[in-house]
Amino acid sequence: MKNIYCVGRNYKKHADELGNAVPDYPMIFSKPSHSLVKAKGQEIKLPSNSGRIDYEVELVFQLNRSYEKGMSANDCISQMAVGVDFTLREVQNELKKKGHPWLLAKGFPNAALVTDFFPFLGMDKVHGSTFTLDINGNQVQKGDPKQMIFSLDVLLDYFHDHVGLAAGDLLFTGTPEGVGEVHNGDKLEMFFNEDFKGRAIISS
Repeated sequence: MKNIYCVGRNYKKHADELGNAVPDYPMIFSKPSHSLVKAKGQEIKLPSNSGRIDYEVELVFQLNRSYEKGMSANDCISQMAVGVDFTLREVQNELKKKGHPWLLAKGFPNAALVTDFFPFLGMDKVHGSTFTLDINGNQVQKGDPKQMIFSLDVLLDYFHDHVGLAAGDLLFTGTPEGVGEVHNGDKLEMFFNEDFKGRAIISS
């Protein structure tokens, strides 16, 4: 794994729930590699003194070759996972007010939670899929990739043009509506097409 790239506000209803405008082009940011953690049923430590921490469930894709202009997702992606992009919401809001980058709100250790990777199904099948997040046995988010504002192919081309994409890079593709706060002891479970993929317990 090399870079962790992320897309903000890629589902209209999520932008609406936070009172944000729908972007005209992809809003991109990155996370440090040490943000990545696998969901294997263990406790994961999150910051305890930085205010509210929000969950954002997303589909995550991994490239198996460097992207070249004109490629489709089917040409360069080998694996996918369900992930959670954790956000220090109060920190992010302050950074936004000052016009500063989001790194402090998005890049802390364990801020990029992912299930084990499984084979990429091809975009036709992904578009017919759903992904969900349950907390303490209750479904809190459900995503439909067809509702992404910017498709995976568009995102690949955009990242290529602006920052480059190489084998091993990960792409978090945005979260649907239903974002909320996690608390100490919460049990998170992630599913793809109702198939269980990973679990983690919050420790803060």
